[in-house]
Amino acid sequence: MTFRSRLAKHLARVEAVLETVLPPEGRAPERLHAAMRYAVLGGGKRVRPLLVYLAGEVLGAPLERLDAPAAAVELIHAYSLVHDDLPAMDDDDLRRGRPTCHRAFGEATAILAGDALQVLAFELLTTDSKMVSDDHQRMAIARELATASGTAGMAGGQAIDLSAQGRQMDVDTLETMHSLKTGALIRASVLMGAWSADKPPPEAVWALSEFGSAIGLAFQIQDDILDVEGDTDTLGKTVGADSARQKPTYPSVAGMEAAKGRAAELCEIAIAALSALGSPAYPLRDMARYIVHRES
Repeated sequence: MTFRSRLAKHLARVEAVLETVLPPEGRAPERLHAAMRYAVLGGGKRVRPLLVYLAGEVLGAPLERLDAPAAAVELIHAYSLVHDDLPAMDDDDLRRGRPTCHRAFGEATAILAGDALQVLAFELLTTDSKMVSDDHQRMAIARELATASGTAGMAGGQAIDLSAQGRQMDVDTLETMHSLKTGALIRASVLMGAWSADKPPPEAVWALSEFGSAIGLAFQIQDDILDVEGDTDTLGKTVGADSARQKPTYPSVAGMEAAKGRAAELCEIAIAALSALGSPAYPLRDMARYIVHRES
């Protein structure tokens, strides 16, 4: 199976799972459920659920075990986008090529939609009967997602981001912010896949953790690059928004050449971390290159 066909297979699978687990629009409260579906099913690269599937496959986890973790991490990602786009945060009008959730449904409903998506993610992880049966591993999966969502992850990174607008920031602090706000959830995606396998070897979990940390930071640096060099139609969001808000980005702090060099370096670090896992990890290697070379 080629890398592209593997991604297409997993993408179709997670789309079907998300369609099923989200409440139908016709169920009360209808407007809230419509907003939740709007936020999740409106496109997107699905990088995080794809990483769940690819990492789980490395260690032999059956696909049906990976469905709930893959859907849960995408629900958390969608919730974070809804809240990040709010006027009190980044105040964005465009997401995935269409109006942001609060523009389409109003701020109050958007806040509730984000809250409900977050809760639904953890409901899936505690109720899905097809997930790995080992209780400690199920707890590890939930813990990875919770930690990556809180002050040691997305929420903490967003707090740094909000306080940094209009201020100078050094590269080390910028990398810390990026690793929390974006990288933590990407690393968690990889580890949620790993913990879904039967008794994953500690050395394999460590290797995948190193991979996830490196590629998570690389992902955000590439996002920073695209905010300068991309175009709105391709990205589905407003190009140059970070610069307009005087938000620190890798190109603005270190320069574009350094940003591209660091992204490439992190890609190689991520690939090197997979070396002990052999040929089953080749799709993850390809995923690392895809993340760094993507144009959207």
